[in-house]
Amino acid sequence: MPITRLANSIIDGVADTAPDVAAEVEKYLASDLIFYRAETPPGLVRSQETAWDPPMTWARDALGAQFRTGVGVVHLPQPRDALTAAATIIPRNNGSASDLWRLGATHSVTTLTGSALIALALLSGQLSVADAWAAAHVDEDWNMAQWGRDELALERQAYREAEMQAAGRVLALLRKSS
Repeated sequence: MPITRLANSIIDGVADTAPDVAAEVEKYLASDLIFYRAETPPGLVRSQETAWDPPMTWARDALGAQFRTGVGVVHLPQPRDALTAAATIIPRNNGSASDLWRLGATHSVTTLTGSALIALALLSGQLSVADAWAAAHVDEDWNMAQWGRDELALERQAYREAEMQAAGRVLALLRKSS
């Protein structure tokens, strides 16, 4: 079912509005999840660094996108050149069906994770689906490790993870066909 939902979403929602969908992914770059770090406790700080520094390093080294990180949740303006550099790899509708599928899957991963950088690293083969999923859930997983499992949250997470697996599978198949 997740692949079918993704396919229907791409056919019905991306094909006719690809520029808007790409713009939405690009918008996430301005306030990406992985820019906002915890100051404490040390275990959470280390977990965030372990999961979030690799996509940040990849963006810097591969794309020339030097993003800023900060502590807390107050908006942190990002350098325009970093946003522009990262936006260059967002799939665009260049008349190819595979572009639409890449864009649709990337958009799905972006909205599921709250991070365009995680989605773009997955798109580029820099992160596995498992690593991308884990990076998106560092805070939740750390809290559950400290305070106990939340079964309802885990059910919702399992549903969303199935959607993520479907999008990751589409991206992997498209990488193989390129």
